[in-house]
Parts: sequence; C-alpha cells; structure tokens
Amino acid sequence: MAKLLLGCIADDFTGATDLANNLVRAGMRVVQAIGVPATPLDAEVDAVVVALKSRTIAPAEAIAQSLDALRWLQAQGAQQIYFKYCSTFDSTPQGNIGPVTEALMEALKCGFTIATPAFPDNKRTVFKGYLFAGDVLLNESGMQNHPLTPMTDPNLVRVLQAQCTRKVGLIDHAVVARGAAAITERIEQLQGEGVSVAIVDAVSNDDLLRLGPALAKMPLVTAGSGVAIGLPANFGLAPSSQASALPTAGGLRAVVSGSCSLATNRQVLDFIQRGGAALAVDPLRIAAGVDVAAEALAWAAPLVQKQPVLVYSTAEAGAVKSVQGKLGVEEAGAMVERTIAAIARGLVERGVRQLVVAGGETSGACVQALGIAQMQIGPQIDPGVPWCHARTDVEGLPVHIALKSGNFGGDDFFTKAFTVLG
Repeated sequence: MAKLLLGCIADDFTGATDLANNLVRAGMRVVQAIGVPATPLDAEVDAVVVALKSRTIAPAEAIAQSLDALRWLQAQGAQQIYFKYCSTFDSTPQGNIGPVTEALMEALKCGFTIATPAFPDNKRTVFKGYLFAGDVLLNESGMQNHPLTPMTDPNLVRVLQAQCTRKVGLIDHAVVARGAAAITERIEQLQGEGVSVAIVDAVSNDDLLRLGPALAKMPLVTAGSGVAIGLPANFGLAPSSQASALPTAGGLRAVVSGSCSLATNRQVLDFIQRGGAALAVDPLRIAAGVDVAAEALAWAAPLVQKQPVLVYSTAEAGAVKSVQGKLGVEEAGAMVERTIAAIARGLVERGVRQLVVAGGETSGACVQALGIAQMQIGPQIDPGVPWCHARTDVEGLPVHIALKSGNFGGDDFFTKAFTVLG
C-alpha cells in the first residue's frame, strides 16, 4: 500500500469533516477516523483525518490524545502532519491550540510552524494578525458569547502567545501577497529572531494558494481547514470529482442540532419558517429527570415518514447563560449532548439514513452514540460541510451523515443539505 501523504489531527468532529472536505475538493481521497484507530489503515487513500474531541478538555489530556494520533499516523507513513483547529480559533487562555502545537513540534523535532485559521470561503480572514468573521472582528461576531470557549480578543498573536512557551510572530499580508519565495524568506527571518510559530495573514483563497508551496517541506502545519486547499498540489494532485463519490442515498431524513451559534439559530428559524417539523429540547426538563429523548422520538416517529424533521436545543445567548447559571456550564452542555445523541441514535433505529448534525460537541456525541469508526468524505453542501458515508453499529446499517460546525452554512442549510444528495 502506498504511504500516506498527509496525516491530519482535528480537535473536534465537525472540524475534521471541514478539513477533509477541502482536501477532497482539491483532489485527495480522504477517510476520516473517529478517534485513533486501533488497527492499521486498510484503505487506498491520500489523507487520513483523525477526529478527536479535544478542543475543550484539559490541556494535558488533549496533548496525550494528539500524540497518540500522531504516532498512529507516523506508523502509516504520513509524510506531513496537519493539526486542524476551528476557523474561529476558539480556545481558552490555557489552550488547547498552543499546548498541542508545541507538543507536536517537540515530537516531530520541528523548529518552526505556522498557524492560521483563515477560511475565506466561510468569511474567516486574518489581516495584520487580527481574525475577522465576516465584516467584523471575531470578538464582535457572537463568538464572545460562546458557552465553552468565548473569544474576546481578535489578536491571534496575543491569543496564541498566551498559550505557548515558544515565541509567536507574524507573517503579514504584505509578505503573503508577494508569494511563496517571500513567505519562505520571512520564515527564515523569523527563525533568526527566535520565533517558532507564526500567525499568517490570509484574506482570500489566492493567499492560501500562495502559502501552500512554502509549506511543502514543513513537517507540521497547524491551521483551520482553509490552508488545506493549497497542500494537495505539493504532492502532485489536482481536483477530481471521483474523490467525492459516495454510495446512493436513501431512507428517511432528519436534523439534530445542539449548536447555539448565531448561524445555527438562523438555520433553525429558516427551517421552521419554511413549514418544517421542528421540536425544541428544554435542558431544564432534562435536568428534572424527564425522558426528553423518548418524548422527541415519539413526536418524530410519524412525522419523519413524510418529511425531514428537526430536533434542536439551539437557543439565544441569554437563554443559554440562564440555563448554565442554573445547571453549571459543563453539566448543561454534557446533558444536552447526551440527549441529542440518544435522539440521533433513536432516529437511525427508526429508519433515518440521511442525518444532519449541527454543532461540534454535538457531532462528537452523536458519532460516538452511533458507533461510527470511519467516514468516507463526499460532496460539499456549503463551504466546510460535506456529506459523508459511514457504517453505524445500529445493526451495521449505513448512513449518510453531515457534521456541521455551528458557525457554518447558509440560512437554508437544513433544507439545502438533502437536495445535494438528490
């Protein structure tokens, strides 16, 4: 079997499919593994994305999981390692982006790497080291209200330096605009100044494509998914529709959502306004001991036979904080994730074979509840969100599944998704 070209470690499940989607679009055959595989790779692919659920856990645990993934990818012969985090760079002052990056650098004996969450297709851009979401700075985009990883500083050099022992610098847009040779020269200059990690500006896909060749010999790349569009060409690959081919879809259709992002709030509202069948999950009723999952499945059973259904815990920031104040931040999130995951499994047991999941933590919980070990990456629905095909442990039944980061997708995403499969 040919050696693996690119070995990727993603810090959550939607982020993993986001990265895999961009690699597939650029011509790579990609498999996504849920957690570190226990056996060697048995598929002819160009890249593997190991999806972890490490974004919000303790830094030491995130490092341990990431190093386990690295060792497995190295055993498969991966020629380059890619550590993928969110395009909103969301983390805490303790990590986990910085600590994991430094642990991977140490393990790979890598003296320098880059960091950029830029993903222009989804309106995430970096200029002078500041991260923008659309037309506003990150801390004005709604991410300042994230229930687990609120982002109040858009200056990525500052954010990453607070998490790193190594010196963090900047490769600004004036350099990137001059191309790969100028980027390489700037990297050498920064290394001479003792810098080990550099934030890279990018305001367009052209910037990312200029960056790609400068990363060809770098053992470790850290980024959001945007940088992925410029890497396959380093291995002599070009875009191909065959890379995204999936088996024919069938069965019932459903959406489950645990994200409270502004984008997902709009998507829920759009689905309801279009006449979609939707049911809200109340965290306080879950906390009171009500079997909310059973209620939701009883509600969905007759409706899903006729049309897609949506079960959601999405809420406005004020409502989320109110629930967190009563139940605690971690318990409120974990409780809802467990319930949504139980509903997702119940829907598959009842015939759903096309399932959209919204929210990074929710996606991780649902994939684990369905016993999914690997996913084949298929066609893109919206930037950063592909359909995937996977086998579950529900009687070994296959599903088409889309894992949507909370901030991704157009307002009509929940309706549009099913039209992509035909």
